[in-house]
Amino acid sequence: MTVVVPYDSSPRSRAALRRADEFTDRTETVIAVTVIPNGNDRYARERGWLGEGESFDPEEVVRRLREEIREIDPDATFEYVVTGRYAQPGQIASKIREFAKDRDARLVVLGSENAGRIVSNVSSVASTVTADSAYDVLIVRQSE
Repeated sequence: MTVVVPYDSSPRSRAALRRADEFTDRTETVIAVTVIPNGNDRYARERGWLGEGESFDPEEVVRRLREEIREIDPDATFEYVVTGRYAQPGQIASKIREFAKDRDARLVVLGSENAGRIVSNVSSVASTVTADSAYDVLIVRQSE
């Protein structure tokens, strides 16, 4: 069985990865997936994937994300999907949804500040990811 955790380095995605580890047993695979808009320095900097003044280097971004995820959950697998430079939240959410379905995920653990009020927000991937009935969704509202 597979549990997918959309991961973008935010405090809620970190909490979601920790929670996924709590909700799974050792027979299940936890996959942290990151959608990376290729060449988008601003997007990468906003998420802490690049330092100020650093240029976008996809290999370095992937290395840093892999290291970050390993620190949170050493047993989790890390995978990533590369999109166009100016991917919108809807496109990112669709990639996550496709990824979860392709991996036959039984559960998606999603960090979202909007759950409990509404799972839809202009800047959130939550509404698109939670709309699919192919998998269950656990929404993590509290960051640690």
